[in-house]
Amino acid sequence: MGAAERVEIFPSDSLHGLRGRSPVLRRLMAQVERVANSAAAVLILGESGTGKELVASAIHRAGTRKTLPLEVVDTSALVPALVASELFGHERGAFTGADRQHIGAFERARGGTVFLDEIGEIPPPVQAMLLGALERKKFRRVGGKVEIPLEARVVSATHRDLRDEVNAGRFRLDLYYRLAVVTLRTPALRERPEDVALLVEHFVREAGHDGPIDELFSDAALAALAKHAWPGNVRELRNLVEATLALGEVPSIDASLEGETASAVQVEDPKDLFHSVLDLPYKRARARVLEELDSRYFERLMERSEGNVSKAARDAGLNRTYLIDVLRKRRGE
Repeated sequence: MGAAERVEIFPSDSLHGLRGRSPVLRRLMAQVERVANSAAAVLILGESGTGKELVASAIHRAGTRKTLPLEVVDTSALVPALVASELFGHERGAFTGADRQHIGAFERARGGTVFLDEIGEIPPPVQAMLLGALERKKFRRVGGKVEIPLEARVVSATHRDLRDEVNAGRFRLDLYYRLAVVTLRTPALRERPEDVALLVEHFVREAGHDGPIDELFSDAALAALAKHAWPGNVRELRNLVEATLALGEVPSIDASLEGETASAVQVEDPKDLFHSVLDLPYKRARARVLEELDSRYFERLMERSEGNVSKAARDAGLNRTYLIDVLRKRRGE
């Protein structure tokens, strides 16, 4: 694959979590190039916010299927009863509320790629259906009798350790091997600190700011950001950049304030959070606390509900549609 083609894999207007020069990211990009033209199933592993969907998109766009559809199915955003319908489609009258025929992702892809995001959340009955479809290379719509060829390439992703899920009896071993013919891992942002400054610049430009970057982030502030653990990964960094722009708070070049900013950025222990922000300007302190609350709250909420969005919405007292929008935004969609 030539240099021009490599540029096409990660265009500047869709880099997000994949931009950078770190060795670990270069290695991932090389792996994407190698698997792009294969038909092998790919499983992408990585923490939340590391850009797994972007890797899936890059695999699709770099291969021979790039002119065909890329269908994305976020299994964590669907109630279990609807997962099979979204994957395989359904016939009219197949179940209560099915008042019309629905074409599923595998059929819509028409030989392209189906990306199954958060595959670890897929319910056991649908795991069996998916395994059967992958083995036979054909499937039926829910409630249907006609067998439809499965011609799409399957790329899946999860933030969970599927081997642990298999050992716990929550994920089928045979399906795991079907999905993980090739396994790729998206690096956490803390593994690529040299990319932080590049990402900050990208998100600032993406937000429409065309002034000098150092008007917002001094060298000392960028150095402090590079030392942060970033539990929310690239998504957390983007939120920080957007908050800085929205609040109109430009980090001071004063050394003492930069020291305070670094202290706030590097906090990992929640019990130290309030103490660390007390000397910051109010808007910045409030934004920092709310950012940390949202990051931890929604992560814990989805863990407690085992990925069931409807249950999570009930537990949190939130509208389900609103919660789905929040989760998608946090995943960078």
